[in-house]
This record gives sequence, C-alpha cells and structure tokens, in this order.
Amino acid sequence: MRRFAAMAFRFSFGKPPAVAARGMAATSQPLATRAALRMLERGGNAVDAALAAAAMLCVTEPMSTGVGGDAFALVWRDGKVEALDAAGPAPARAEPVEPVDHAGPRSVDVPGAVAGWAALSERHGRLGLAASLADAIDAAERGFAVGARASAAWQPRQTNVAWTSFQLPAEFSPAPRAGDVVRFPELGATLRAIAEQGPDALYRGEVARAICSVCWLEEADLAAYRPSWVEPLRLSYRGLEVLELPPPTQGVAALEALGLLEGMQPTLANRITAASLALEDARAHVRDGADVRFLLEEDYLARRREEAPRPTAPVGGGTVYLCVVDEDRTAVSLIQSLYASFGSGIVAPGTGVVLQNRGSCFSVQGRVEPGKRPYHTIIPGMLLRDGRLYGPFGVMGGFIQAQAHMQLVSALVDDGLDPQAALDRPRFRVEGGAVLLEEGLWPEADALEQAGFPVVRETDTIGFGGGQAILLEGDALVGGSDPRKDGYAAGF
Repeated sequence: MRRFAAMAFRFSFGKPPAVAARGMAATSQPLATRAALRMLERGGNAVDAALAAAAMLCVTEPMSTGVGGDAFALVWRDGKVEALDAAGPAPARAEPVEPVDHAGPRSVDVPGAVAGWAALSERHGRLGLAASLADAIDAAERGFAVGARASAAWQPRQTNVAWTSFQLPAEFSPAPRAGDVVRFPELGATLRAIAEQGPDALYRGEVARAICSVCWLEEADLAAYRPSWVEPLRLSYRGLEVLELPPPTQGVAALEALGLLEGMQPTLANRITAASLALEDARAHVRDGADVRFLLEEDYLARRREEAPRPTAPVGGGTVYLCVVDEDRTAVSLIQSLYASFGSGIVAPGTGVVLQNRGSCFSVQGRVEPGKRPYHTIIPGMLLRDGRLYGPFGVMGGFIQAQAHMQLVSALVDDGLDPQAALDRPRFRVEGGAVLLEEGLWPEADALEQAGFPVVRETDTIGFGGGQAILLEGDALVGGSDPRKDGYAAGF
C-alpha cells in the first residue's frame, strides 16, 4: 500500500470541540472511542463504555497499556464521586534491591488493571465485564490498522530519560508502520478467558503461572491482590473543584501546583514555578499510604510561594487515558499503564500479556519495598462546579501528567478555552532542572531564559503526553481529544 510522509506537528489545528446531547467518549485511539460509543448504544452506561475503551486500548496501544499493567479511575454517579485504586504491589518476598531495576524480571509489580476492571463493572456497570471486552477480543483476533501516532510510539527510541530506551519484545516486533494491520491472537485468547472466567483467569491458573515463570512475582502475590476504593483528594481552583487520586499517585502534585498558582498571576513563568515546586514536594512525600493533605493547606502553600524550586530528576513512562459521560451523567475518568514503553520488556509466554515495570518507580524512595506500591505517575482527574459534575479530564505521559493537569485546568479556567483548544495548546515540561518547550512556546523562550529558567526547545512531541476531556455546558457535552495522539472525542 502507499506510504504517506509524516506530517510535521503544528499547533494551529482550528478543530472545534466535539458536542453531543446524550453521551460522549474521548480516547487516544479511534477503535477505543468507537467501542465506548457502541457500548452506550447497546444500553450500557459510562462504566461499561469506559471498560470497553480500556480493553481496546490494551490491543491498539500495547506499548503503553495492557492487562499486565495498573489502573486508576474516578467515577461520578448519582451525585457522588468514588476513586478506584487498582495499582499492584511489589512481591511480598521481593528483595529490597539497590539500585532499583528499571526493566526486566525485578521491575515487575502485581498487575492491578484487570482486577480494577472487574471491580468497576461489578460496582457501577450495567452489562457486565464480558460485554465490555467483546470488541477488544475481536480486534486482537481479527486485526486492526495501526495509527500514525501509535506507530511512532511503537518504535524503539532513546528519550531524555536514558533508561527508557528499550528493545521490542519479540511478540510485538518488528514495529508496524502506520496503516499496517496487526493481530495478537494470544492476547485475544487471554482477554476471552477474562471475559469468560473473570479476573481469576489472570490471577490464578495457567496465565498466572506463565507470569510467574518470567519474573519475581509468585502465584500467591497474584492470588492475594485486591483493588481498593479510596477517597479522592480535592482542591478548589478559582471556584472550580478539582479531584485527584491520593498516594501512591502523584495526584497531589497537580492539586498543589494549582493551589500555588491560585495565589499568583497565571503567567507562563508562574505556571512553571508552581509545577516545579509541586513536583519537588511530590517526590519527597508521595509514598504508598502517605497522608499528603498538608501539601494543600493554605499556610503551606503561602510559604512555598516564597521559595525557589530545586531541580527534580525526570521519571519516564507511557500511559493511556480515556473518559466517558453518559445520558444519566455518570462520568468515568480512567487511566492505565505499563509505565515504560512495553513495560518491563517481558511478555508472559503464550499469553500476549506484557508485564509492567512500575517497580522502576521505587527509585524515587531509593529501594524496593516488599509488598508496597511505588510512586505512581498516572492520575485521572475530575472537575466539579457548585458540587455538581463539570467533567472528567486527564493527560497521560509519565512525568508530565501532574504538570499537564495544571496547564489544562488553567487553560480552561483562566483563559476560558474549550476542551479541544485547551488540549491543542502547546505545553511545557519541567524536567531535571530544565524547562522543555513545545514549538508553540518557543517565542517565550528568550523571556524565560532572562528570568532564569534553563530552556530547551524540544522537537519530540511524544514526551508532552496526550489528553482527553469532556465538560458539561448546560444540557450539552463538549469534548476534546489531544492531537498528539490518534484518537478523537465523539458522541450522540
């Protein structure tokens, strides 16, 4: 077939936001958005639709997410919000390795996503988990065409975080070009088993034994895993309530950055400063089970505004984010990840299951902690206005996520942008003492350098993440999908 030249990235898209009356989904892959909308049309609710999209993304973006990874979600339903923590721990009998392994068998933690799917479906779904997995099973077994952005992310590459260079697992090699049709029959069979048997198909039996045969997890680690329902963290930003997940995620960093910015003018320099301070605090204080609410107290924020940020070491990662709102205005904000591209680089034999390397993030605290969860970069977000749903949002992309949440919320609130325009806007990324700017921010580079910020004019857009957002405006839903990814927002 004909091969098309890659289009240069640009920021003048001119694309309006998606609008709908009854339901809407926004994801990073066309087939995932389609799967979500099909579930809504079949009578499913936002949770059924979100799970259909999540499963499809495991097939269509296998470098970023999979059944061997973790997940977090926020669910708004009937006037209340709940948070799901489906992140798995290190093995109970893990060696406290120093230095921490960033890939390979000792970087693997218990995969929490599938147990999280089951918990979401049981508590809030309408049609059952098997129905939500049907389209993903079909795509894995019959094949799908790879998108341009997914193809670029699939390629082995060296990033600003040195250890995130990788070799493709044989099962996913060679990397496809845009438009190539690929099939993953072993992954399809595993998804089919999960549909038929529930999460036990992954956490017990043949698949569990296959997982444990190639890493330091033991079958008891898998069998013992349970996800948790937790209380989200909250912060008001200029009258809009922002919700994030508590530790082990870095959700508090997004909230602290917004709390800091509320006491400043929302200039680019102040956004960078607020992000830098919040990331510094998150790396110092976010730990499994830690109480970090003091970081959001006004006295603490006021003191931090008077201090200068210090360089923060980068943390890599690859993730997918999606959101759905249905006719009843149930809303789901869901994120899941393998962490680095293709996670640990290990595939459980005969299963198509790529194992995450989330254990790499134990490097934040210096050593692996047996039975504990490491620092997590992935965070879903939710917005409330006057105590009612305003909409789900999120931006994937490892270290940039908390920074991008702050930038997106500020764009919506401070600059009045619609969701698509806010996602189109060029981003900055604070990393390792430098400020990396996407091309659209290069005209600001000289002023930032004069203000003392070490600036890098970055040409690689992959490191700036990809987001989705759906907001309620009157009776309508208004959504956007990041142009840095292949997907779209759509509804009916």
